[in-house]
Amino acid sequence: MADHAHNKRAEFARAGRPSRPIGVITRGTTNQNRLRRCDRWMANNPEIQRLLKHANDPLAIDLGYGASATTTVEWAQWLRRIRPDIDVLGLEIAPERIQPAQQGVRFGLGGFELAGHRPHLVRAFNVLRQYDVNQVHDAWHTVCSRLAPGGLFIEGTCDELGRRSTWITLDAHGPRTLTLAWDPLHTDYPSELAERLPKALIHRNVPGEKIHTLLQRLDRAWDHTVALAPFGPRQRWRETQRLVATELGIAAQRHRRSDNLFEVPWSLVAAEQDDSKP
Repeated sequence: MADHAHNKRAEFARAGRPSRPIGVITRGTTNQNRLRRCDRWMANNPEIQRLLKHANDPLAIDLGYGASATTTVEWAQWLRRIRPDIDVLGLEIAPERIQPAQQGVRFGLGGFELAGHRPHLVRAFNVLRQYDVNQVHDAWHTVCSRLAPGGLFIEGTCDELGRRSTWITLDAHGPRTLTLAWDPLHTDYPSELAERLPKALIHRNVPGEKIHTLLQRLDRAWDHTVALAPFGPRQRWRETQRLVATELGIAAQRHRRSDNLFEVPWSLVAAEQDDSKP
């Protein structure tokens, strides 16, 4: 393993790239199906579908997949529903975590510099959560500057079982949207997602900040739709999100999936002086 890491670093140096992967080693914990909510969303997202269907030699990178290859292999299975020939690469900064190739997925040494690749799609879950908040924008910039034209970066956080999840969609110009997703059978109020907000937002969930206002708005609408509770949490959520979308002046969202989902433009949650341009 040490020889493998040495060879990788030598390759980076010869190519004029950083001699070391950019980033720090994180805990690396993961669980089977932990990222299923984001996986489902990606597989059904029209923009991601167009991106991958029209790409020449599409490449997707799972950045910081952790101590197990499980969620990377699961992600590849979802992406192959869009593009059966997609190349999926898992990158880890810890040499001892690099896995052998399996089920058509490759693994290698790398960090935010993406090991010199120019992918169309990058996913990094529960990685930046373990960094300091003042490091987030630099990490975003490093990844987004290395995307293929039109590429997307999905950066998010979820709980240990994947019942509650949030993620930010970024492109070369910066963050575009925030998506909230959760299991309606294990969450009483939308604001319970607060502890799983991405690093860029979690410290801003205080009165006066946009993300706090959004979560409180969702909770109020959830209470307002209590009469629909006998019809199940999904039916109640459809009306909740319709009410909030109307209040915010954004299009109501229709999702024929098992998750409760709500997606908003980044401008509705970003801080007033958010320096988030990569």
